[in-house]
Amino acid sequence: MDKLVCAVDVGTGSARAGIFNRAGHLLGRAEHTIAMNRSSSGHAEHDSENIWSAVSASVRDARQQAGVAAEDIAGISFDATCSTVFRGWSGEQISVSDDGEARWDTIVWLDHRALAEADECTATGHEVLKYVGGVMSPEMATPKLMWVKRHRPESWARTGQLFDLADFLTYKACGSLARSQCTLAAKWTYLAHEREGWRHDFFASVGLADFFEHASLPARASPVGANLGLLTEDAAKALGLTTQCHVGSGMIDAFAGALGVIGGMPGIERHLALIAGTSSCVMAMSPEPRAFAGGWGPYYGAALPGLWLSEGGQSATGALLDHVIRWHGAGGEPEAAMHQAITERILQLRAIEGLDLAGRLHVLPDFHGNRSPLADPHAVGVISGLTLDASFDSLCRLYWRTAVAIALGTRNVLDALNGNGYVIDTLHITGGHTRNPLLMELYADATACTVIEPVGGDAVLLGTAMAAAAASDIYPSLADACIAMRQEGRARRPNPAARARFDRDYRVFLEMHRQRQALDALV
Repeated sequence: MDKLVCAVDVGTGSARAGIFNRAGHLLGRAEHTIAMNRSSSGHAEHDSENIWSAVSASVRDARQQAGVAAEDIAGISFDATCSTVFRGWSGEQISVSDDGEARWDTIVWLDHRALAEADECTATGHEVLKYVGGVMSPEMATPKLMWVKRHRPESWARTGQLFDLADFLTYKACGSLARSQCTLAAKWTYLAHEREGWRHDFFASVGLADFFEHASLPARASPVGANLGLLTEDAAKALGLTTQCHVGSGMIDAFAGALGVIGGMPGIERHLALIAGTSSCVMAMSPEPRAFAGGWGPYYGAALPGLWLSEGGQSATGALLDHVIRWHGAGGEPEAAMHQAITERILQLRAIEGLDLAGRLHVLPDFHGNRSPLADPHAVGVISGLTLDASFDSLCRLYWRTAVAIALGTRNVLDALNGNGYVIDTLHITGGHTRNPLLMELYADATACTVIEPVGGDAVLLGTAMAAAAASDIYPSLADACIAMRQEGRARRPNPAARARFDRDYRVFLEMHRQRQALDALV
């Protein structure tokens, strides 16, 4: 049998594993939930050992579903959310939670506890900020480290290892303390394009002069797909694989999705990867750096060697639709059946009212801040046009207009990218939003772009499988793996008849941003 690879994707609520062949076809897939600790203060933590257990179970089940032997798996790689793992000098778990329980050792990516610290980073005006859009986000590592040092000094004193979650998983797999160029460049202010990637003066300026004493970091990052070594005996036993399986340097989940849908694509500057689930990330790549205001990056080699990547996105999209369902009196728990019932009713209402459905209802979707292009984590959401109607139909109307707002937010990011040298006219979408027919329609019609939906399975897992294939020498390079393993997609063209409606909505969307800023200035 040809060599196979295993890809692991750790999201916000679950760990997924897939077995792929050298052509990029998914042979087996499994998923297990992971725990999250949510406190009354709004903090969110994971248990890294719980994550490893879910990863291990998913890999074992995926291999069993694929019906292949452990010896057939030549390589494994990991992607994960940009959550931050705290470990002690001997590798023990270090609590970052309010209750002090050791198991909660990982600050979840969506945790915004470090807003004040992020503002302090921005106030430094340091050169590293040029590569994060000029504004530090509380979702990045540095402000989270500052928060722990300031508010949990006993935990900071005991910290001897710091990881982005994907790097923690490769450490668990093969014992290597190597860090991915993706994670460090995108979330840890590592300048991969410079000979000295770390700017010690920046960390000193924000009170983290001792950062390197507590982190166990390498001087240089490892490219995505680099071979970090073989599985340890303990890891092979837990994963149900062998010690002859190579471990590839991993990446942040959205970057894996970008590889899976546009990696190796000719004319890559016309293509945008949209990885859309709980939140939404947009990824654009180019041969030269193309910074844009409010966007993260450009990062050198954060996905593919030799290319710069610019990242934008929205901090709450799928999570916002869930919130609308919970918040409305006719809602409830945002389970799949509820989303489906709402979608079906919206389609019925639209058959009567067309695209003008709830035309005076407008939503500004920044309920969890504006990641880009405003780079304002303090931004708040706005709803204009509410009435006393509390019926199920009113929920459906609000859901529809929230979905419109999410698509217009993507258009806002696209405008910023195309205003800085990109010529994007094609969106490649992967993630949970592909299961929402309203959003898939809106992404095409509201942005006037062609939308490509992958049909070969989970594109985030596929991108990680590409890294595993490069690490295990199935292909000579990551770029070769991307070209050979990329899957075809299904195209959706924008509806010309919808253009005028959404152009009008977009003008309202921009005006709502302006008015919110004016109101903030008054108070």
